[in-house]
Amino acid sequence: MTDSVSTLTPVLTDDWDAERSWTLATYESRGGYEALKKALTMPQDDIIAAVKDSGLRGRGGAGFPTGMKWSFIPQDNPKPKYLVVNADESEPGTCKDIPLMMATPHTLVEGVAISSFAIRANHAFIYIRGEVLHVIRRVQAAVAEAYAAGHLGKNIHGSGYDLDVVVHAGAGAYICGEETALLEGLEGRRGQPRLRPPFPAVAGLYASPTVINNVESIASVPSIVANGASWFSSMGTEKSKGFGIFSLSGHVNTPGQYEAPLGITLRELIDLAGGMRHGHELKFWTPGGSSTPLLTAEHLDVPLDFEGVAAVKSMLGTRAIQLFDETTCVVRAVLRWTEFYKHESCGKCTPCREGTWWLVQTLAALEKGQGSESDLDLLLDQCDNILGRSFCALGDGATSPISSSIQFFRDEYLAHLTHGGCPFDAQASTAWAGSLTGATS
Repeated sequence: MTDSVSTLTPVLTDDWDAERSWTLATYESRGGYEALKKALTMPQDDIIAAVKDSGLRGRGGAGFPTGMKWSFIPQDNPKPKYLVVNADESEPGTCKDIPLMMATPHTLVEGVAISSFAIRANHAFIYIRGEVLHVIRRVQAAVAEAYAAGHLGKNIHGSGYDLDVVVHAGAGAYICGEETALLEGLEGRRGQPRLRPPFPAVAGLYASPTVINNVESIASVPSIVANGASWFSSMGTEKSKGFGIFSLSGHVNTPGQYEAPLGITLRELIDLAGGMRHGHELKFWTPGGSSTPLLTAEHLDVPLDFEGVAAVKSMLGTRAIQLFDETTCVVRAVLRWTEFYKHESCGKCTPCREGTWWLVQTLAALEKGQGSESDLDLLLDQCDNILGRSFCALGDGATSPISSSIQFFRDEYLAHLTHGGCPFDAQASTAWAGSLTGATS
């Protein structure tokens, strides 16, 4: 069994179990906003350099170096600079940013203040998906507390620095997780990706220089300022520094959030989560939500960092680890994900708008046992016509579970054709009948 004391690194999650952890009083009693006071005495370029030296990479999925992204902001541009926090957490299986904002919203607010100061922005926006009204209210309350305490607003702590923070409720579109579609939504238009270049660092929100970061990325900044870049980079792996929140859901005994250094393996995380359901074994899993190519039990010891997961032709993504045991039909699971992507396609480009529709038609027929083996090649051909040809990454993400599931579970697809339907339905019926017999005998 893994030693959880040495494996887990609670930093972002350290205060989650504190009484009334979401309040300013609790946050300040545990050292909150001390990093902001320290940052306000530092040259802004030194803060950017510290984030660069720490090795912090974007925690929203892409893994782009955060400090480097900040340094792209042209300081000679006369237009205002903006910080936008992407809190539109909508990837199926992802559940790390919303618990963070519920448990300790001031961690994010302090990160916003420090990051905005570093890039010389006087306005910041926190874009939260509209369905999670309880989260929106909690972050709004935290922002109000921070204003009242002088952590936001005019002349913060006598530094001469002004910052206004707006909590913006999105309209519930998955596509607004894509940073330029998010900017469109912030500006009051329909959420659709923008053509790049120009990139947001040059012409983002209101055509001004803009940094867009994930909640977890920004929430990690106060600890870097407080403890130093070398402290952060001492955790993780050579190219994937620091810690991250791994969201485990599905067929484990204790699903939840596990904050650990990047590079931990799924085998270790499953140990921490109390193992798979009793009597069952891991069949397949997603390393970073449903838009990442799925992996199998043979990948239990792959280091969960950006390079390790890429080496087995998947992506670390948002570390939304969904675990499925042998009772799950992979064809049905992939169909459900594909139906989601079809529904959430913004319709801007033909490969994604039309392609996801056709993927659902072909998958739905196969799941019912209709068609022939050649339909698997048709599916792969459809994926090939979408991958790399859609306007944004939604189309690519829709193809990932399909192509990877055919690679690892082609026999299961064929079994649907052999049985004239899902073979798991027959197993479930037999098991159900058996349980009834056992109960009445």
